Amino acid sequence: MFVEQRLYTCAPGQTGEFLRVYEREGRAPQMQHLGQPVGYYISEIGTLNQVTTLWAYGSLDERVERRRALFQNADWNAYLNKARPLLTTQETRILVPAPFFQERLAAIASLGRAS
Repeated sequence: MFVEQRLYTCAPGQTGEFLRVYEREGRAPQMQHLGQPVGYYISEIGTLNQVTTLWAYGSLDERVERRRALFQNADWNAYLNKARPLLTTQETRILVPAPFFQERLAAIASLGRAS
């Protein structure tokens, strides 16, 4: 199991709009395919205008399949057309839990797993 961290940097002044568009149009199709995120955060101190999301997957194959289905969803693609212009950069990291945190991550991930 691992966590995918996605860090989105919004154009100055666009973080609120990015979140509104996501909540209105992107959240439902994303959760349909990926389940609940482990976390969804906004930067408050340090580099501003950033949104960090954390998604748990059991394997890279699971990630590929879930994201493939997501990108076949017309509502998701319509959302992306509205959200992308609000962003300046995007980073993605794969995070592997420390050995003592693996069981906890599995429990957290099972709470939000899509059916």
